[in-house]
Amino acid sequence: MIEMTDVSKTYANGVNALNNIDVLIEKGEFVYIVGPSGAGKSTFIKMIYREEKPSDGRIMINGHDLTTLKEKHVPYLRRNIGVVFQDFKLLPKMTVFENVAFALEVIEEPRSEIKKRVMEVLDIVKLKNKARFFPDELSGGEQQRVSIARAIVNRPQVVIADEPTGNLDPDTSWEIMDVLEEINKRGTTILMATHNRSIVNTIKKRVIAIESGRIVRDELRGDYGYER
Repeated sequence: MIEMTDVSKTYANGVNALNNIDVLIEKGEFVYIVGPSGAGKSTFIKMIYREEKPSDGRIMINGHDLTTLKEKHVPYLRRNIGVVFQDFKLLPKMTVFENVAFALEVIEEPRSEIKKRVMEVLDIVKLKNKARFFPDELSGGEQQRVSIARAIVNRPQVVIADEPTGNLDPDTSWEIMDVLEEINKRGTTILMATHNRSIVNTIKKRVIAIESGRIVRDELRGDYGYER
């Protein structure tokens, strides 16, 4: 489903973020991306939704070559990739419903379909009763659940979660993991960049460790492998 072949990334300032990455992620997998700060994790996941382009190598997603994908086709690629950020990125003047609906409005889904799908995903993240609330009326965990609902409302094949528990307390972090696991059980591929040692060591999934721009470990049901 996601395949990187000999992928490298060097930024304009000369920093080598990734070096000769080879990896295959199958449909329906749940994969943790771990490693020290500055190791290349963010670059790795940004290339999957074409926020960044590789300097060398090839990236394939569902048979589409991202390295030759024209810019005008990038929005269509992103309809199949949901992204969950550490800092939520919700629109403060929109309600929970409106924040999630916005992802469908930009692709001009019919209004009747928007309402149905938004309420479906709010039910999945257990926020149906807060559809009319604004972000500043929610806890951090609830805001992250809205972010997840927005990421999955297009029914993407892949969800990329970039440090989704980074700003949350431990109890709330486990709640977010319950939601991500539920989404994964429904068939969505999950890639989660994280520094949360406890979560990785408790909820066993595939672990890809990146250090100095290289994959140094790729283990099924792996451990975090770092002290912090």
